[in-house]
Amino acid sequence: MAKRERVVRMSVEQPLWRALTGYRVLTMVYAVLLFVFGRERYERPWIAVGYLAVLCCWTLATLPKVSNAAGCTKRFLGADLAIALVGILLTPLVDAQAQSVDGPTLPSIWTAGSVLAYAIKGGWRWAGVASSLVAVANIVERGHPSRDTFHNVLLVWVASIAIGYVVEVARASERTLARALEIEAATRERERLARDIHDSVLQVLAMVQRRGTALGGEAAELGRMAGEQEIALRTLVAGGLTRPSLVSEDESEGAFVRVVEVDDEPDDDAPVDLRVLLAPRAGARVTLSEPGAPVLLPPPAARELATAVGAALDNVRVHAGEDAHAWILIEDWPDEVIVTVRDDGPGIPEGRLAEAWGEGRMGVALSIRGRLRDLGGTAELVSVPGQGTEVELKVPRGKAGEK
Repeated sequence: MAKRERVVRMSVEQPLWRALTGYRVLTMVYAVLLFVFGRERYERPWIAVGYLAVLCCWTLATLPKVSNAAGCTKRFLGADLAIALVGILLTPLVDAQAQSVDGPTLPSIWTAGSVLAYAIKGGWRWAGVASSLVAVANIVERGHPSRDTFHNVLLVWVASIAIGYVVEVARASERTLARALEIEAATRERERLARDIHDSVLQVLAMVQRRGTALGGEAAELGRMAGEQEIALRTLVAGGLTRPSLVSEDESEGAFVRVVEVDDEPDDDAPVDLRVLLAPRAGARVTLSEPGAPVLLPPPAARELATAVGAALDNVRVHAGEDAHAWILIEDWPDEVIVTVRDDGPGIPEGRLAEAWGEGRMGVALSIRGRLRDLGGTAELVSVPGQGTEVELKVPRGKAGEK
């Protein structure tokens, strides 16, 4: 029994961390170049050299920290913002004219990287706190709130809060999408199990109930118990099971859903002749009409189509009676394969299929239509009371191998 694991991963957050890593390196180089080309205006250049050396070492050493959310801890964010604030407050000691002339601070725009880290990690609230601390530090460094200082502070404040809000919305969307994919995977698996149960266990229980009732005596009691178990099993299949949530196990990787698919058949991509799979269905009361050439389909599609035909024949035997005759017609067209199953039974009364669904009898809905839907095809049922029933199964060749 082979297992295939499919991981659906979604993350708009991870690209933001990669962009922040590049931003920190570029703005570190920019801060150093500002000092190199303007060093003649610094009264105490040795302070600037010491601070920029610490800034460069810190930036390069902490690149792994800002590569994902898991590494960017609260302690790191606090230390990173502290380095930016210290650089802003040291600027007047290095440049005596800094308070009278609107020039760059020692860390320059590198400070915005610290604030953006808060935004990506904690959302807009964390961004608002960090940008407010930077605003206070800038006002203290200038000595008075100038127009340029106010403009720069407002720009960082608005940008960081906006990015933080976008990150929060993106995380919520990822969780919703992950949950939707999980529900879809669980529904498909439940339908697959329901089809298998209907084609095996439920059919046997229904047969035991009919035969037991016909024989009477102790067999009738056995038939009654089989009927009760059939009803209980149909209820369980119709209701399904509640599955645990599989939303992201690692916040740094974004939300994802892991779906494990079990394949009971050997891995073989060679096309299968549909005629070979349907040949055992022919008999004294089942006539098979087929083309002279092989009708090739991918193995999963051929098996599912053959099983759907078997389910249609089971319905003929159960609802039309053991004496009913059935005909199977295989049509091989360039763009699709059509299999028609027709019988000469009494037909299906109007509204009976909807009533059967309400009773938990989902042979047509799951064993036939469900299988064809998974193959990208369709199943059409036409029945006229007194004139038999016809089921037409269509599988497009372009989608026959997609499951």
